[in-house]
Amino acid sequence: MAEKIKHFIKTETVLAAAAVLAAVSCFLVPPDREYMGYIDFRTLELLFCLMAVMAGMQKLGVFRLLGAALLSKVKSERGVAGCLVFLCFFCSMIITNDVALVTFVPFAVLVLGMAGMEKRVCITVVLMTIAANLGSMLTPIGNPQNLYLYALSGMGAGSFVALMFPYAGASALLLAAGILAVFGKGRAECSVERPSAPDRKRLALYTGLFLLCLLTVSGLLREELLLAAVVLALLADRNGLLRKVDYGLLLTFAAFFIFIGNMGRLPEFCSFLEGILEGNERLAAVAASQIISNVPAALLLSGFTDRWEELIIGTNLGGLGTLIASMASLISYKQIAVKFPKKKGSYLLQFTVWNVGFLAVLLCLSVFL
Repeated sequence: MAEKIKHFIKTETVLAAAAVLAAVSCFLVPPDREYMGYIDFRTLELLFCLMAVMAGMQKLGVFRLLGAALLSKVKSERGVAGCLVFLCFFCSMIITNDVALVTFVPFAVLVLGMAGMEKRVCITVVLMTIAANLGSMLTPIGNPQNLYLYALSGMGAGSFVALMFPYAGASALLLAAGILAVFGKGRAECSVERPSAPDRKRLALYTGLFLLCLLTVSGLLREELLLAAVVLALLADRNGLLRKVDYGLLLTFAAFFIFIGNMGRLPEFCSFLEGILEGNERLAAVAASQIISNVPAALLLSGFTDRWEELIIGTNLGGLGTLIASMASLISYKQIAVKFPKKKGSYLLQFTVWNVGFLAVLLCLSVFL
């Protein structure tokens, strides 16, 4: 039993911490009828549906097919690296940063080995991770905290994109500059075997479900109808995709909702946190993200300020920095640790240096924006 608990804490650290916080807060504010009002079921339903649909698209091999097609056009080390990095950057805007890294990091390790660029695997994966975290900040569906804060703020999709576009544009330029500085024009061909074309009927099914997700995010379709459509479609498809959903993330959200709801009923705590946040929401979000990661930071701070734009910018930029600033970054680290255990130290060093550099530049830019 003890071993199972240790394994759970190791694999679901954020969930375990959120559960402890929620449990402690229940002693401070005994359970009552108001508890049901804590949980944002709309966000949880949307997250579930997006994760399920993306799992379906990933299983069809759509994204790897796109990557193989693009890589067939490049003939240099710089071209290979640029293709892999910007695949993560642009795809994360639609398929989320987590799915982009789960899909393309193993693909990149394979491609770099075939292209004779195995020595460049650490820096390439570091830049891919940064790209996924920064590309995802442009859209409301790019990452979990965006989806949550977007719904909470009540802003339109156009306003959200307009808010984050300068940061996404600057990030693209920084990534391009990094690739130009690190990778040369040396020849590097990689004939990646293209995956077989996905089944058209199933592709149409998941494309249709994704469009329904977008309609729901835009407020044109009720989330209950979307949830019913997605669950029924996945059960009919019989592909086991309901098991692929990250239920740990959903439970983490639920636990934080309970914790925030309870703490919001303690006047002393509210006054303390509101005093810290007032006028410093952006920096507070960045700082909190370095310690507890940007999704929990968004959930925690949203209960004590209504300056949504500052929180959106702060939690997105806050995904840079430490390895846990964005939990998606752990996906890349685990891949390197498994495939290249001797490179773990080198990867962490390069990851930290590049992330801190990007964070410093974008924070300075945010002063002018």
